Amino acid sequence: MTVAGIITRPRAMTGDRPTGPLHLGHLAGSLGSRVRLQDTCDQFVMVADLQALTDNAGNPAKVGASIPEVVADYIAVGLAPERTTIFLQSSVPELSELTMLYLNLVTVSRLERNPTIRNEIALRNFERSVPAGFLCYPVSQAADITAFDAEIVPVGDDQLPMIELAAEIVRRINHVAGDDILVEPRASLSNVPRLPGIDGKAKASKSLGNAIMINDEPDVVRRKVRMMYTDPNRLRATDPGTVEGNVVFSYLDAFDPNVDEVEDLKRRYRAGGIGDTALKARLADLLVSMLEPMQERRRSVSRDMALEILAEGTRRARAVASATLRRVRSALGVVELP
Repeated sequence: MTVAGIITRPRAMTGDRPTGPLHLGHLAGSLGSRVRLQDTCDQFVMVADLQALTDNAGNPAKVGASIPEVVADYIAVGLAPERTTIFLQSSVPELSELTMLYLNLVTVSRLERNPTIRNEIALRNFERSVPAGFLCYPVSQAADITAFDAEIVPVGDDQLPMIELAAEIVRRINHVAGDDILVEPRASLSNVPRLPGIDGKAKASKSLGNAIMINDEPDVVRRKVRMMYTDPNRLRATDPGTVEGNVVFSYLDAFDPNVDEVEDLKRRYRAGGIGDTALKARLADLLVSMLEPMQERRRSVSRDMALEILAEGTRRARAVASATLRRVRSALGVVELP
């Protein structure tokens, strides 16, 4: 990014809805990307409590209780508050005003065509009873991204339609303004844009109960690994097995640093040279070992500490979002009273 002839670090922005603890799908996806980006970008990470309420309005206590837990997960995986601005969505009112302004630029039919929204509506059996806030939360996401002039948005591939909509809104605003007052974002996908659930039927998800959580105890991790979907047609360890669609191998590909050994395991599995039990034992040991230092860091984050991190980050976030809002209000001709 260049500002007044000065080269500055690019901005990155992303976040999570506080509806429960984060899981390995998050870690393999955008969480891992965020840890790397904080060394090269000015990064903003949002705890999206307002967006969490779009389908949890009947259970706000769940959202409130999850806010410090999500912050603890951030610290656990390696996000550092001095390098990443961690903030609370509901405490940055500029985001809500930007959302309202952007809603006037987006049609209902455009929102209904969003494949991610369509899938989520079907998953929750909303049909025509979908809350208006849920239908419109991609516009809220566009406000979150653009408020911080984010060039880079680390996401999973299911969020690509959201980034596309945000870019459309940026182009509309810039056209009205006659100048590039907003930065057009681009998605940054990890090497594992979508980790499957342990059941092999969908992506890992808190709501589907098919994920391994970052704070899962070792015995829970091992139990979930034993439940993992492998090759249903394989009856004996000596039978040739299928690697494609095998959840154990998906997790080994995502987390095992010994790539050559994993490739050898795949060769042996296809030839009938290793059984599911041995394969799952390796994965369980790997995950337990990987999660141990994260969980130790997580235990060091008290609720009060998490809220202090949010308070400090939110002050920084508001200063940036306020400047963006002023530009957008001016471009759209919103009257400023003396």
